[in-house]
Amino acid sequence: MVYENVLETIGKTPMIRLSRVCKEIPATVYGKVEAYNPGNSAKDRIALYMIEEAEREGKIKPGDTVIEATSGNTGYSLAMICSLKGYKCVLTVTSKASQAKLALLRSMGAEVIVCPADVTPEDPRSYYSRALQLHQEIPNSLYLGQNFNENNAEAHYRTTGPEIWEQTEGKITHYICCAGTGGTLSGTARYLKEKNPDVQIIGIDAYGSVLKKYWETGEFDPEEIFPYKIEGLGKTIIPDNVHFELIDNFIKVTDRDSAHRARQLAREEGLLMGYSSGAALQGVFKLKRLFKPNDVVVVLFPDHGSRYLDKIYSDTWMAQQGFFQSHNNDSQYDYIKRIYKTYKWKYTKKYSRYIKQTLGIPS
Repeated sequence: MVYENVLETIGKTPMIRLSRVCKEIPATVYGKVEAYNPGNSAKDRIALYMIEEAEREGKIKPGDTVIEATSGNTGYSLAMICSLKGYKCVLTVTSKASQAKLALLRSMGAEVIVCPADVTPEDPRSYYSRALQLHQEIPNSLYLGQNFNENNAEAHYRTTGPEIWEQTEGKITHYICCAGTGGTLSGTARYLKEKNPDVQIIGIDAYGSVLKKYWETGEFDPEEIFPYKIEGLGKTIIPDNVHFELIDNFIKVTDRDSAHRARQLAREEGLLMGYSSGAALQGVFKLKRLFKPNDVVVVLFPDHGSRYLDKIYSDTWMAQQGFFQSHNNDSQYDYIKRIYKTYKWKYTKKYSRYIKQTLGIPS
């Protein structure tokens, strides 16, 4: 098939059975590999849909400027699309983004502004605040706001959900996806729940993010927030695109376990996936006792590992983080507790019990 341009190749990504890495899981487990999109991530879907909806609504025209706050993948997708459609692209990115990601964004002609990762969203230095400031300063600009733009989730409702349903012939029983802006998780979940309300939706969150606690209590707890390494996972705000009512279970995973799972995918399945893909796979292992032989589990792998060669695929970086040390449950607990103390997080007996419960350690 011949395509008119690269944008026509977005979507219709493959589903690959994880027969080696998940051999101990009592279920059929598939990876939905979004790295097969031309921009190497699931964000191609939302970037194209949000831009095209803005065009249909008359909010943008060629020559205008598109602005977005991004962990990197949405930015690359937007830069690619803007280069084809004739828009300028300005991206605010946190300092967690790897140098490889920043180089990719600039290679597509985007202007990239790096902002500190360890500040609150309200801080004028944060990548959220900086994007809004730029929108106010730059004439004829559009701030897409992927966290609150409902077209984010709608893109996955229209594409990812139907693809998974068709690829599993409607047999899917569990959908496991990282929670960030919420679009990939919630848009796909809404479609799957409409087809079969019994499909279990499992969100994956990071320690240092507020999403799981909000799902449990309905309250935003700033004391949950502390720095973490995983990119494209978790939030320090509550995005409109996370539809909490669709989520049946929420699992938190550590930086270390997620890095090791991503490396395991490469070694055992030949799939060089990104950091958050490792996080999603770790969620499968934390839930393995719940799965039955007839279950069909779909894990969404958001992006490609080539963007993390200087991080999780670097032995030097892994050693610097202490990720080659033993990582059984007890050391996970000590690791998380140490981070909380380092960042002066209010560590109480209540949260000690909460963390141990999450990690499956008897209190």
